[in-house]
Amino acid sequence: MGKDVIIACDFASAEQVFGFLDKFTGKKPFVKIGMELFYAEGPQIVREIKKRGHKIFLDLKLHDIPNTVKKSMAVLSGLDVDMTNLHAAGTVSMMEAAIEGLTRPDGTRPLLIAVTQLTSTDQERMEKDLLIREPIDKVVMHYAANAKKAGLDGVVCSPLEAGKVHETCGEDFLTVTPGVRFADGDVGDQKRVMTPAQAKEIGSDYIVVGRPITAAEDPVAAYERCVREFVG
Repeated sequence: MGKDVIIACDFASAEQVFGFLDKFTGKKPFVKIGMELFYAEGPQIVREIKKRGHKIFLDLKLHDIPNTVKKSMAVLSGLDVDMTNLHAAGTVSMMEAAIEGLTRPDGTRPLLIAVTQLTSTDQERMEKDLLIREPIDKVVMHYAANAKKAGLDGVVCSPLEAGKVHETCGEDFLTVTPGVRFADGDVGDQKRVMTPAQAKEIGSDYIVVGRPITAAEDPVAAYERCVREFVG
C-alpha cells in the first residue's frame, strides 16, 4: 500500500473549501472532511468533493452506544468516502457494530480506523483530565490492539507511535498520523509532532496535514513539499 498525504480541509463553508481546492489544477489530493465543514454543509459537501475526483477521509470520530454507531455507519456507507473513523475508547463491541453497519450489502466498505488518543493529549492531560494513569504509549497500543481485534483497518495515532503500532498490530495495520509539521513551521496546539520525513522514517502510512498546507502562502507548493518529503 502506497503512502499518501491527506490534506485536512478544516474550512467553515463550501465556498472556502472549493476556493482552496481550485488551486490544485490537474491534481486531486486526498482530503479530510472534518466536523466543522460537515456540520456546516452536510452530506452534500462529501458528494460534491467526491464528484471532483478526490479521495475522502470523513473524520467524524463516532463514539456512542454500539447500536447508534452501527446505524450511523450504515448511513455513512451510502456516501462514497474512502475512509472514516471512530473513537477506540467506545469499546470493542462498538467498533464491531461499526464495521457491521459500514459494510454494504455487496460486502464493500470504506476503510475504518480508530482514534487512540488525540494528538492534543499528552500524559499530563490524560492523567489529570481523563484519570488514565497508564503511560500514554501503553494506552495507545492497547486501544490499537482492540481496534485490530474488532476488525478495523488501522488507527489514527501520533507519528511518534506509528512504528510501535506496526510492531504491535502488524505492518498491514494502517497508521494515519496527524500532528505533522514542517521542521521550520509552527507546532500550533499539537503536543506530539513530527516532520513528514520523520513520519516516513518511522512508518506512518498516511499523514494528515492541515494548517502547514491550508494556511501556507502557496498551498500547492506546501502540499508538493509534503509529498516529496513523505512519499519521496
